[in-house]
Amino acid sequence: MTAASITGVKSRAVNVPLAYPIHTAVGTVATAPLVLLDLITDAGVTGHAYVFAYTPSALKPLKQMIDEVARLIEGEPLAPHDIEHALSKRFCLLGFTGLVRMAAAGIDMAAWDALAKVQKLPLAKCLGGSLRPIKSYDSHSLDGERLATERASLAAEAGFKAVKTKIGYSTLAEDVRVVRSMRAEVGQDFDIMVDYNQSLGVAEAIRRGQALQDEGVTWIEEPTVQYDYAGHAQIRKALRVPIQLGENWFGPEEMFKALSAQASDLAMPDLMKIGGVTGWQRASALAQQFGLPVSSHLFQEFSAHLLAVTPTADWLERLDIAGAVTEPTLVFENGHAVIPDLPGAGIIWREEQITKYSI
Repeated sequence: MTAASITGVKSRAVNVPLAYPIHTAVGTVATAPLVLLDLITDAGVTGHAYVFAYTPSALKPLKQMIDEVARLIEGEPLAPHDIEHALSKRFCLLGFTGLVRMAAAGIDMAAWDALAKVQKLPLAKCLGGSLRPIKSYDSHSLDGERLATERASLAAEAGFKAVKTKIGYSTLAEDVRVVRSMRAEVGQDFDIMVDYNQSLGVAEAIRRGQALQDEGVTWIEEPTVQYDYAGHAQIRKALRVPIQLGENWFGPEEMFKALSAQASDLAMPDLMKIGGVTGWQRASALAQQFGLPVSSHLFQEFSAHLLAVTPTADWLERLDIAGAVTEPTLVFENGHAVIPDLPGAGIIWREEQITKYSI
């Protein structure tokens, strides 16, 4: 097979609607500001990926950083590990984190998508795995008792066996009331995860966690500020319910610090922040060594493929932030993601919609 080279990367900024605004205890994500990437090769294939800016104010600088990083890899072989190594050295003095890491991760994802397409394989098979159903939960927001219960019911009707809801209401009583209402609707044979989005102090996290563990929640996610590994370790020791961390680990090196501090029972790397497909592979190996189940955060198209080759794979988060501009190639049946038998990660752009939401 003739080696392919990268001839360029095209980026496009869009701000797309969400089926439900993502309300959290620390703020609301009303829309999904995304940068779409097309990595073009001389092999006649183009790799697709997208990255998530979280807030529209970060969209322009994230796109600019992608464009700057892209110039550094033009003409280079389509070899994602080599590209990642070169970029990590290039930005070592600045710090390979933040927007730089996010931009590099987007390029890494697009490069792996292109490489799988060159090989005419789905990404999971390109990585040495097979296509298999991945158990999934439906991810919800700080919705209030009525909507949280209604969305849990809709998820159960759609075949899901688990949902995650964001909590961190003004009182513990409200947190408990929402969870109890959901439980009454979906029954005992159903997983309910809760996410505080870093909104509590350590003492309050322990107080609320002790009440919630008696409600049978599956995990408590980011109860306090994500970088307080000692605080999370303290919360872990005080509770029986598992603590979930990971969506804010910038690179496997941050994951290693958290796991070494015994800050989490579970691992939830975010594909963009952990370093793309290449970063995920390293995170997966770390989780295996520490014996931690791995769940995904966002980026459901790529994450399904990666969980298929993750030894300690646990849950896929179903939260379709790019659904307005992508074809629905990843489908969900009986609480599982069904990976499409398509070359690459299965991302296909909806060009008319991209034009509509272009920034």
